[in-house]
Amino acid sequence: MTAVPAVRLTDLRKSFGPLEVLKGVSLEAHEGDVVSILGSSGSGKSTMLRCINMLATPDGGEVAIRGEVIGLTPTRHGMRPADRLQVDRMRSQIGMVFQSFNLWSHMTVLENVIEAPIHVQKRPRAEAVAEAEAILAKVGIADKRNHYPAHLSGGQQQRAAIARALAQRPKVMLFDEPTSALDPELVGEVLRVMRSLAEEGRTMLVVTHEMGFARDVSNKVVFLHKGVVEAQGAPGEVFTNSTSERFRQFLAG
Repeated sequence: MTAVPAVRLTDLRKSFGPLEVLKGVSLEAHEGDVVSILGSSGSGKSTMLRCINMLATPDGGEVAIRGEVIGLTPTRHGMRPADRLQVDRMRSQIGMVFQSFNLWSHMTVLENVIEAPIHVQKRPRAEAVAEAEAILAKVGIADKRNHYPAHLSGGQQQRAAIARALAQRPKVMLFDEPTSALDPELVGEVLRVMRSLAEEGRTMLVVTHEMGFARDVSNKVVFLHKGVVEAQGAPGEVFTNSTSERFRQFLAG
């Protein structure tokens, strides 16, 4: 473990109007950690991930990526990032995979994957294409490189979305319920890719309902309930010895 966490959240707070979604969440993920984030619908899991890459701006607390705190400044309408360039730079270190894939429908799979490396990171096209083809092979859809998203299964679309995130060479990967929009028979192919990324030592924060993944692949589990961390720790400890009655109810549910 490195001394400086890859991601550190300190007393993170976020409201939408009168609804307080995050009520002071603190957690750390070190390099190579796979953190599974569990909780019922509405517990604040997705909002927490969106605050890490500033798709949602926290109302209070701190987000730090590899020791660098993302600056916030107050306005009449709440907080906003103090430095847009800092946010862009931090985002380039974070790969995000969404529940609904979010692929660009008018681009082929390959075009989706090379878009950020070429246009945001200004890498040479030939280099970006070669790297994208290697990543597509790794996630098992090299043969779909010239297909459009509409011609792929849900599992293939999600693997293309993972490839697109990997092409940014991120330091941290965020997964927001990556299998919940998939038919049950397609879930396994996405989880296999995620398991292989974990085995490579990638730092991953995963909002998931897949308890097998949380138990077997994570080295840390965080359970959110109504915007607070109700339980956290190593999977064996949390799943078998948790003192949280709410977590036991969640597992039984």
